[in-house]
Amino acid sequence: MMQIEHYIYILKEERQVEKVVANQKDGLGTRATIQKFGRFLSGMVMPNIGAFIAWGFITALFIPTGWLPNENLSKLVGPMIVYLLPLLIGYTGGKMVYDARGGVVGAVATMGIIVGSSQPMFLGAMLMGPIGGWAIKKVDEVFEGNIPAGFEMLINNFSAGILAGILAVLAFVGVSPVMLGITAALSAGLAAVVNAGLLPLANVFIEPAKILFLNNALNHGILSPIGMEQAAKAGQSVIFLLEPNPGPGLGILLAYWFAGKGSIRQSAPGAMIIHFLGGIHEIYFPYILMNPRLLLAVIGGGVSGTLTFQALGAGLVAVPAPGSIFALIAMSPKGGLLAVLAGVAVATAVAFFIASAILKMSNQVADEDELVQATAKVQELKGNKVEVTQTVSKKVNKVVFACDAGMGSSAMGATILRKKFKEAGIDITVINTAVNELPSDADIVITQRTLTERAKTKLPTAEHISIENFLNSPEYDQLVKRLS
Repeated sequence: MMQIEHYIYILKEERQVEKVVANQKDGLGTRATIQKFGRFLSGMVMPNIGAFIAWGFITALFIPTGWLPNENLSKLVGPMIVYLLPLLIGYTGGKMVYDARGGVVGAVATMGIIVGSSQPMFLGAMLMGPIGGWAIKKVDEVFEGNIPAGFEMLINNFSAGILAGILAVLAFVGVSPVMLGITAALSAGLAAVVNAGLLPLANVFIEPAKILFLNNALNHGILSPIGMEQAAKAGQSVIFLLEPNPGPGLGILLAYWFAGKGSIRQSAPGAMIIHFLGGIHEIYFPYILMNPRLLLAVIGGGVSGTLTFQALGAGLVAVPAPGSIFALIAMSPKGGLLAVLAGVAVATAVAFFIASAILKMSNQVADEDELVQATAKVQELKGNKVEVTQTVSKKVNKVVFACDAGMGSSAMGATILRKKFKEAGIDITVINTAVNELPSDADIVITQRTLTERAKTKLPTAEHISIENFLNSPEYDQLVKRLS
């Protein structure tokens, strides 16, 4: 434990130095700013993952090289990737800034960049959607309190329509050529990296970034749009396999089961099921923080897995979400399944052997308290503040778990609390949702500390409970005891 504390202390000191240097250079660039920006980017994509998967299934099934080639049904592929998916991203980006009104203006602005481009404009949609939401928000602020009674609907509708039209024209004329140039540069750079055989080195940065909870921001905010551009041309993309590969995390958990000690060894099999089958990768992050040298294991697993993918020509037709082995299998193209499974197996094996050696050399006995403390250290490493919960004295009818997308960690937490309520005979509704979609009738909102402030802003009237680990949190039992 002293070794972990020493490591965390060193990282915290390095973080302060990095922050000072970054602020001296440009006044920005802190880790918190990067995390916030990445979370915003991923927030535009994650609510629309179902649409991406639908497009992936249609592509994998009905294109000429698909599982069930069909000339008529394959006509869905082009319009969905050119129009539907970018419009959904643009609408979601505008809605994140200014609710439905911002979403509508953001979608119209996105349409301008779609029509002005000769290829799918995912990056353009991630730009124009939020711009549209921000612009109509500022226009409404100008008119607020200055509209004559009875003219509210007229002015609101015309202001949104005129602004949306202007933004669509500007996007068509001015933004599209710029985004085409950026997209072409990114595609050329990616091709150069792949041709030079350097793509596996990306995992040297991806795997540690995942441990800092940048996994969704990396995958859905940066890698997925690039992968979609590549898949639209080649029918598949190896980019979709860089972050979601469950092999490195599975290798870590297998190593704890094989070479670990104490109750942590007993917890590893359950974590493996949640990680490998359920696709919730965050479950293995605290296991690495208990012994930070295990970063070498996940990096080794990630690099070897990507090297295998590249050597065998593996790729997926669409982004797999969550990163479950089932999602990878479903998104594999015809004839490409064995290559995908081989990469996952190699990544698992390499991570397992490296992690097992590290655990045996460390000869540490871990327990549940240490696992919980390691999870808490993640928050310290990220520089998050501890939020004070707001206690509200009223009848509780609905408890809501919220996370970025409302699909992963919040779903797991809701399931656990629902079971505890049932065992205690408590008849209270427990649901999970995205933090931006909190229902107005929620009485208690449970979020990770990093999202509590956003949740309070979205729904200030509810009681807010901050937790550090959706899987194992003492707040669950405290809440059950209080409501019994």
